[in-house]
Amino acid sequence: MFITFEGGEGSGKSTQIKLLAERLESLGKPVVSTREPGGTPDGEAVRALLVTGEAGRWTAEAETLLNYAARDNHLNKIIRPALINGQTVLCDRFMDSTRAYQGYAGACTFHLIDELELSIVGATKPDITFIFDLDPIIGLKRATKQGKGKEDRYERMGLAFHQRLRDGFLEIAAHNLERCRVINAADPIDIVARTIWNHING
Repeated sequence: MFITFEGGEGSGKSTQIKLLAERLESLGKPVVSTREPGGTPDGEAVRALLVTGEAGRWTAEAETLLNYAARDNHLNKIIRPALINGQTVLCDRFMDSTRAYQGYAGACTFHLIDELELSIVGATKPDITFIFDLDPIIGLKRATKQGKGKEDRYERMGLAFHQRLRDGFLEIAAHNLERCRVINAADPIDIVARTIWNHING
C-alpha cells in the first residue's frame, strides 16, 4: 500500500507515521517511511531550498516546480521500487501538499499543478491519504515548540496563509472521498493512532 499523510504545520503527521510503521513492522509487514520534499539525497537538497530562507524567497510557481523536481526523483528512486517489492510506503506529504500549499494557499495556477501531477505522478497515486485537520493557530504553536531550527520558512508566512492552507486540504478531501480520510489532529495521540488503524483495516 501507498499511504500518505497530509496537513498543516504542527499537525502531528510525523508522530503518527512512526507509530503506524512500528505497528505494521510488529506484524511482519515491510515498511518504508519517507517524506517530501526529500526522501533522497537530491530531494533533501531541494527541500533545503524550500523550507529555509526568507518567506518571499520563491513564487508559488517556482515552489511547485521545485517540489515536482524532488518528487520525480523520489518516485523513481524510492516510492515505485518499494511498491514493486511489496513494501508499504508511508510518506509524510505528497502531491496534495503541493496542491494545498502552492495552489490553494499560494495561488499557483492549478493548470500547472494538474499537468505536473499527470506527467510525474501518473498512476502512482496513494491508496489512502490521511488529512490531519487542525486549527492553524494551534498547529503553529506546536510547530514553534518542536523547534525545527532553520526549517521554518512556511511557519513565517502568516496566519492568513495557514488558514487558506487548511481550507485547501479540506477542499481536496471533499473532492477525493474514496482516497482521503480527514483526521481530527486535535485528538490525543492514541485516539488518532486508533482512528488511522481502523481506517486502514476498515
